[in-house]
Amino acid sequence: MHITYYGHSCFLVDISGHKLLFDPFISANPNAEHIDIAEINPDFVLISHGHEDHLADAETILKQSGAKLISNFEIVSWYQHKGIDNSHAMNHGGCFDFPFGNLRYVNAVHSSTLPDGNSGGNPGGFVIESERGTFYYSGDTALHYDMKLLLEQYERIDWAALCIGDNFTMGAKDASRCARWLNVKNVLGLHYDTFPPIAIDREQTTRIFNSADIKLHLPEIGETIGLHAQYH
Repeated sequence: MHITYYGHSCFLVDISGHKLLFDPFISANPNAEHIDIAEINPDFVLISHGHEDHLADAETILKQSGAKLISNFEIVSWYQHKGIDNSHAMNHGGCFDFPFGNLRYVNAVHSSTLPDGNSGGNPGGFVIESERGTFYYSGDTALHYDMKLLLEQYERIDWAALCIGDNFTMGAKDASRCARWLNVKNVLGLHYDTFPPIAIDREQTTRIFNSADIKLHLPEIGETIGLHAQYH
């Protein structure tokens, strides 16, 4: 799979020609000012929860691309009132087969309020299983024991996209523990450096993952990297 990182928790995954954009927060991120969102045309937009730093550009990108929105019931309903009908609502524990593969909406321990004060429902993450491999996106979350269940539900998880910035979410130590629970060797780090409370020391953070024999990927904003299936 090829992953393009757009800053904060926003990344695009290309799965056999299907482009999935997660948590689009780009134009309001000063670190991503060189990214032109008019050039981003995904097939699907996935939103983990209702905070503005995960959906600020979603309406614009959904309307310009015609992409299908995938999120929880409350967030999908909120966007339907904005005229976005190409959508699919889910809730925790549910799975659905999409053209790119099977998607499960899973628990996250966080909060979720939409920019206008409406409820964003319960926050979540996603597990996507496809012919190209299986990966887990944690969304914004604390470390929680439900993460261990994923290896009972899936034969393997090839890589994970995890929040690492601490303060509002897991920090590096908890994220590396999550990766050990999942038995993954490649982690895409998310939700760091955008705001002062989540600034990280990259060398120290990398050492934490290295000590657990896990490769932490911190691509530059706009960079595309490959993360592929690992075979145990």
